[in-house]
Amino acid sequence: MTAITPSHPLRQDIIDPYLAAHPYRVLFVTVSGAHLYGFASPDSDYDLRGAHVIDLPTMIGLDTPRETYEVLDRDAEIEMDIVTHDVHKFFTMLLGRNGYVLEQICSPLVVYAGEGFAELRDIAMRCLTRHHRHHFRRFATNQWEKVAGPSHGTVKGLLYSYRPLLAGIYLMEERAMESNLRTLNEKFGLPTIDELIERKITGAETQPLGEADLGFHHEQFESLNARLEGSAEKSGLPESPDASARAALNDLLVGLRTSTGG
Repeated sequence: MTAITPSHPLRQDIIDPYLAAHPYRVLFVTVSGAHLYGFASPDSDYDLRGAHVIDLPTMIGLDTPRETYEVLDRDAEIEMDIVTHDVHKFFTMLLGRNGYVLEQICSPLVVYAGEGFAELRDIAMRCLTRHHRHHFRRFATNQWEKVAGPSHGTVKGLLYSYRPLLAGIYLMEERAMESNLRTLNEKFGLPTIDELIERKITGAETQPLGEADLGFHHEQFESLNARLEGSAEKSGLPESPDASARAALNDLLVGLRTSTGG
């Protein structure tokens, strides 16, 4: 993971009250979305993602608690989009080869880290498989279909098409998680990426793509898809997470659930 500086600095003073209001003990919260990807606009919202620990009495009581906590506050000074999952659900997703939670764990933009988060980060990369490529390909394809549609999409949409493909290839080839598009492009050297990023970070969140050469971008998109598939096959990565990772996550879950630590 590379330490990155977001294009627009994060406001911890705005974030902290939302963390304090969380009904459960927070394991960690990191920043996802455009801030993590390196192309936040001045009006980009805060996508906060992480995991929390529901206390043991609540978990074993008659009333099953909701495992996911969500807050969407569009009236805040900066729009806040917060999603955390209980550790059982979160760890199950990680073992299920979920690329979203892998990126959340590996995000260098950490706004809260509780006891156990460092251990979780150590375990997470033992959960890496060649199947993680599917997450990045689906993410990119969904965005590209919007860009290539009748409205021609936005600058943001095009960046969201490139970013997961480069991140997925990097993960397969380097066995490391890198989410920042500008940093990724230092390795891949794709033309137009830096120009698109500059347009995005200096303009509005929904800035129209305009007169882009979609034929060129389609060719790049298909080439990156092919490289992602090839990189996964050559990676030597397993089909499923390492058995030791499952055991380690189980131990961490039990420890967190039975601990009264803050």
